[in-house]
Amino acid sequence: MEKKNLELAVQLRHELHAHPELSNHEVWTKQHLIEFLKANTNLEIVDRGLWFYAIYRSKVGRRNIAFRAGFDALPIEETIDLPYGSQVPGVSHKCGHDGHSATLCGFALEINRKGCDNNVFFLFQHAEETGDGAAECSVFIKENNIDEIFGWHNMSGIKKNTVHVIDGTAQCASKGMSIYMEGVPSHTSEPEKGINPAFAMAKVIDTIPGFIDPAINKGIVLCTVVQVDIGAKAFGVNASKGALRMTIRALYEEEMDRLQKNIEDVAKVEAEKYGLKVSFEYQDEFPETLNHKESSDKIRQVCKEKGITMAELTEAFRASEDFGYYTKLTKGSYCYIGNGEDYPNLHSYEYNFQDDLIETGVELFKGLAEL
Repeated sequence: MEKKNLELAVQLRHELHAHPELSNHEVWTKQHLIEFLKANTNLEIVDRGLWFYAIYRSKVGRRNIAFRAGFDALPIEETIDLPYGSQVPGVSHKCGHDGHSATLCGFALEINRKGCDNNVFFLFQHAEETGDGAAECSVFIKENNIDEIFGWHNMSGIKKNTVHVIDGTAQCASKGMSIYMEGVPSHTSEPEKGINPAFAMAKVIDTIPGFIDPAINKGIVLCTVVQVDIGAKAFGVNASKGALRMTIRALYEEEMDRLQKNIEDVAKVEAEKYGLKVSFEYQDEFPETLNHKESSDKIRQVCKEKGITMAELTEAFRASEDFGYYTKLTKGSYCYIGNGEDYPNLHSYEYNFQDDLIETGVELFKGLAEL
């Protein structure tokens, strides 16, 4: 990577870090990235509102290859002392999306300068943290006849600057599931005159271990109860409303869907038994991130040819990533570059993206763009 381009990418990363924005509110971030590309490249820019992409049109134009980066931040306070620390109270880039976007821009600088035999699309995506960003941006795949798409994430707990890849599922599917039940209030001295959702919700919770039993599932299946909210602190009033909130997660999306149906069925049966109204709500929905072997093999090939240290992931990450929306529509692969075995975890106060990962990411993308 050219020294000047690396310096520009690092400076951009620091600017993005200082001005973090939450999912679906990345107004400054998106505009700053567009202005950077307009000032430093001749790429075509396509503004889609909350997100955008840039295009390098090759004179040869053999294939349409896309590369994606997210640019949203997290609702976490910046507590470490950085010269480019967050200027927004309660918001910071504790996942590394500032580095991902800076890497994609650095890659764009290199392609704009040196060219490529393929058409290269640089996709800058909003709202990765909530899962709805890629769901909206996935139209990009068909609209541009994308043949293949790649992305990467920095990851703690694995060797520094080592590219890790896996075939098949790379990250689990997940979604937030809420169950609402409503009965009839009464005086606590006369519970028989009311309808309390507590017993029905307790039954739902009690059935969960049977649904996630490894003996009946192909891959890992999890259900984590995050909140049980029934009634109020009023000792004279029999509770009549309740909400049960869970995160359901699975290695295979089909098994997550089965878990969801099983929990819904139990909730409906119990609600009917007690005479409760029941409804369901879902949010933060992520598909499984499924890597195509052909695309993962290209990552392996580039690492070998460029002398980039590489390792195989032995199992998928439990955390979810919305890149899977793209690989449902075209070939692609999502890989990981290590922060170091003992580096602070993503989404922690101590985390900060390491600038030297940018060049590794850019060199990897440059190699993939030529295949």
